[in-house]
Amino acid sequence: MTDSLQMRALIVDSANASLRLASIDRPVAGPGQVLVRIAASGVNPLDGKIRAGQAAHARQPLPAVLGMDLAGTVEALGEGVSGWAPGDEVYSMATGIGGAQGSLAEYAVVDARLMALKPSNLSMREAAGLPLVLITAWEGLVDRARVRAGQKVLIQGGAGGVGHVAVQIARAFGAQVFATGSARHQEIIEGLGATFIDYRLSSVEHYVAEHTGGEGFDIVYDTVGGETLDASFKAARVYHGHVVSCLGWGQHSLAPLSFRGATYSGVFTLLPLLTGQGREHHGEILSEATRLIEAGKLKPIVDSHRFTLETAEAAHQRQLSGAAQGRLVVEI
Repeated sequence: MTDSLQMRALIVDSANASLRLASIDRPVAGPGQVLVRIAASGVNPLDGKIRAGQAAHARQPLPAVLGMDLAGTVEALGEGVSGWAPGDEVYSMATGIGGAQGSLAEYAVVDARLMALKPSNLSMREAAGLPLVLITAWEGLVDRARVRAGQKVLIQGGAGGVGHVAVQIARAFGAQVFATGSARHQEIIEGLGATFIDYRLSSVEHYVAEHTGGEGFDIVYDTVGGETLDASFKAARVYHGHVVSCLGWGQHSLAPLSFRGATYSGVFTLLPLLTGQGREHHGEILSEATRLIEAGKLKPIVDSHRFTLETAEAAHQRQLSGAAQGRLVVEI
């Protein structure tokens, strides 16, 4: 960077276009905002959908700088910001949707309410892979379902981004955790302390009978959507079961859930960024999670491949291919 008022950033000019490395104006923190020098940017499936022009719900018009998750260092404070100081190491899901500049850049301005101190026992790279999936898992399990000790919790897709964090959060709150996946996910799921269920070999009726005596699970968190959400309705505990989904966007029959006297909640993690309402809670969730992380109860699984701004295209392709083994992160 040759000019202190400029920075490097990756831009997508139009749907399905390549990532273009460019020099653009460095943002300035406005009232209530913090300027963050970005050390690492998390890559999420939603970034690929925005890039392909297939994510109208994210309200991110192209051309744009992509990237919602970040970890970095506070560089400067906007008017009215307190509680933060230059040099603070932070992480956040705060950029890349609703018209905001994303985190595939050297700097970004962040609403101070959306940030938390980075866990001291995580690298910037590890921390950048967490915010979106962590907040999504927390909102479902803690905010909606009120997970607690003694419950039986089923995570649908326990080795995925949201799923592997959800398993750890449920266990940290004292629940007995079960998680579905394919055979290649068994080692990951069991390594997280959950009972593995091969959804390809075991019907919902079979694993409900095997693990709950036919009563159903107290909480079922669906991170897959589609037919998996339909199966989740059948897996909920009679009368007291609660199903949560972060991908409940299709058309589904509620009859199986209703016949069990169970309940349902949806999670839409982007809502505070799009509406401005509830932003403080995102920061609170990250702060609470930091305590769990520093206590050794939660750790992200990060893909071993490393990427920079110059090689970020490969990170996006790895995400699209489904080859990633954990969270993908671009180091800035």
